[in-house]
This record gives sequence, structure tokens and C-alpha cells, in this order.
Amino acid sequence: MSAWARHKIFETNPIILLLGSLVVISIGGIVEIVPLFYLKNTIESVDGVRPYTPLELAGRNIYVREGCYNCHSQMVRPLRDEVERYGHYSLAAESMYDRPFQWGSKRTGPDLARVGGKYSDTWQLDHLNDPRSVVPASIMPSYPWLAETELELTYIADDLKVQQRLGVPYTDEMIENAARDAVIQGTTDPLELDDFLARYPNTNVRDFTGTVTASGRLTEADALIAYLQSLGTAVDFNLYDDSANIR
Repeated sequence: MSAWARHKIFETNPIILLLGSLVVISIGGIVEIVPLFYLKNTIESVDGVRPYTPLELAGRNIYVREGCYNCHSQMVRPLRDEVERYGHYSLAAESMYDRPFQWGSKRTGPDLARVGGKYSDTWQLDHLNDPRSVVPASIMPSYPWLAETELELTYIADDLKVQQRLGVPYTDEMIENAARDAVIQGTTDPLELDDFLARYPNTNVRDFTGTVTASGRLTEADALIAYLQSLGTAVDFNLYDDSANIR
């Protein structure tokens, strides 16, 4: 049988063509996917990356709830203009505990992967209450109610437990102390601070909105600002020199 005749079988019989395509795609998928099951981790570990604290995780939930990802990405690409504007390009390990990750592709507002520590807590609070008070050209909506709404911590331990089942290395001790740890981080409780820092090293611990001491409660703004101030701060990029990899 000539080569033309063999091709004709597939070209003139759509069912055979479909079955043949499925066989080829299946073989390719198996070759690519099966080796991954034999790897302990497909993401290279990087020093400094840790799970979110309960307060940061609560803030991340608010970030997702309010749809911030619709206008802000969290992935600096290895392109020179992005690196010069936002900082070192993103590493996969930085998102290894994100369920789901917040990379995104829409940038109505700037990328937030490196926003931690870039602005003060006061700036972040003013930006949430009235974005145009700090960025006159901003089209971001205001979120003044975040600073007025008490943070709900009733289910934060359950949230950590779910994350633990998904593979985030939260210990039973972290889950048991989740609600208390959120209060410690946002109120700088000196009595238990050492234990908290042992569970979550290199963490921002302070009154993020300047209102907790007076009111005796955490707000959703405290949680969201704690989360934003943690973004991009886990890895010491002074240890890396990847200029050759930037296009």
C-alpha cells in the first residue's frame, strides 16, 4: 500500500482520524505527565518562603473576595521593562502555598508581586479608604468599610486545616493557635510574641492600621494590609544575580 493510500484512510474517514488523533494525544500526554508522579516536588525550594500567617491568609481571602485580582497581577515576568519597574522576576516557589495562585494577566493597576514594604501602612490604609488621595489618577474604587468591619476569625483554624490537607505545611500547633496568632501579629502582644515568631519567622508584627490599640479589635483592613505587606518579602534577592536571564 502506497503512502498516499495510507493517508487516504485517515483523510476520508473522520472516525478513524478522530481515533488516531486521540491515540497520538494520549501517548504525548502520558509521556509528559507520568514522570511528574515520580518527582517529590516540581517546584525548586527557595530559602525564606513560608506559609501565610493566619492574619495574612485572612487578608488574602479578603483580597480574593473583593476581586482585586481582576485589576492586579502578581507575577513579574523576566522582561527588562518589568524587572526595572517591579523588581526581580517572580519565582515559582513564591506561589507554592497559594491556593489558587494570583498570577493574573490583567493590569488595570500595577503588579503587586513586590508591593510588600514599598509603601507604609498608613499609605496602604489611605489607598484603601480613598485611592485618589495618594494616587490622583487612580480609577480604583474605594474600600472604606474594610477599616470599619471587624475581622471574623471564627473559621480561620478551619481555613488552615483545609490548606494543610492541600499540602501547605501547617502544623497542628499552628492550626490550634490560628485565631490567637492573628491577634498577636496585629496587636503585637508581647506575652506570646516569641512563640508566634517561632511558628512564623521573619513576619511583620505591628498594628497595621493604627486603630487596634484604641478599639481592641482587628479589622479587615488590618488583615488585607498584613497580606499586602508580605508580598515579595520572603526571598532575599540580593543573593541572586540572574541578569543574564532577563530578556
